[in-house]
Amino acid sequence: MTSKPVHTLTADRGDAGRRLDLVLRRHLTGIEAATRTRVQAWIANGLVSVNGTPVHRVAARTALGDVVTVALPADSTAAPRAPMGAEAVRIDVLYEDDDLLAIEKAAGVVVHPTHGHRSGTVMNALLWHARQWPAGQRPSLVSRLDKLTSGILVVAKTASVHAALQRAPIEKDYLAVVYGRVNAASGRIDLRLGRDRDDRRRVVASADAGAPSLTRFERLARVAAPRAGLSLLRCRLVTGRTHQIRVHLAARGWPIVGDPVYGEPRWARVKDPTLAAALREFPRQALHAWRIALIHPVTRARLSLEASVPPDIEELLSVSGLAPGVRPGALRT
Repeated sequence: MTSKPVHTLTADRGDAGRRLDLVLRRHLTGIEAATRTRVQAWIANGLVSVNGTPVHRVAARTALGDVVTVALPADSTAAPRAPMGAEAVRIDVLYEDDDLLAIEKAAGVVVHPTHGHRSGTVMNALLWHARQWPAGQRPSLVSRLDKLTSGILVVAKTASVHAALQRAPIEKDYLAVVYGRVNAASGRIDLRLGRDRDDRRRVVASADAGAPSLTRFERLARVAAPRAGLSLLRCRLVTGRTHQIRVHLAARGWPIVGDPVYGEPRWARVKDPTLAAALREFPRQALHAWRIALIHPVTRARLSLEASVPPDIEELLSVSGLAPGVRPGALRT
């Protein structure tokens, strides 16, 4: 009898609170047969277990650290895709030791290969960077960033380090340029997040539906920019949901400049033609993963890293008059 191939995965921060079928699809991108319909059938037929217990509900929610196993049917037509290729693509390494590394991702670069982006991704570059690592080491992303978001990415070199980092608290601070005169010096946005039923690519905020999500913010600078207002915010992720900062800020009435999904063309209200043009032409969401701080999972030393503000955001801060806030102080909690 042919045994069923078994796949095991550990739910990370991006999976916490998400439906089991969506978690499986996210992690089984290398399996051609892992379509939405088939994944849901595998769950319904008892082929999926969470922490050793079979789960039959596709809408069951996963928690951080859950161990999910999938036994593919022996007669499945699933076939592994071609192995992810190592490519000599330049990466900017902020920090590296025997256990992990941190890199700066530029805006416009895709983190992981997808159907539309098979090559030129961060993972392709990391595989090239890791080609001479010792046996047993392979790059594994601890967090991800949207294609149009710049900033720090943390990468584990082993499965044990990856698991330890997923369990450990990591301070993640972002810089965001938003429309609106943010009156509060600091605060928190505590809104649940879930997928838009009409467009699964979008996330919607709600007071009572979706996964619990919390973002803390501090206003670093603001300018009148008549008649729209502009503010520079420092945001700290307490949870790490898909599009969390972008959706939370938009829900508060402070959409991120240049956000193609959750933004608004408020540049049209700005009287200053030079500033209005800079806002109109800004090519992506003005969001930057600026700083991380964590306890090293092996050495137990505190590690704090900062990614330089990229030129496009730096120019926007200068043109808008928000530049004095580029060097933020301690985030209020």
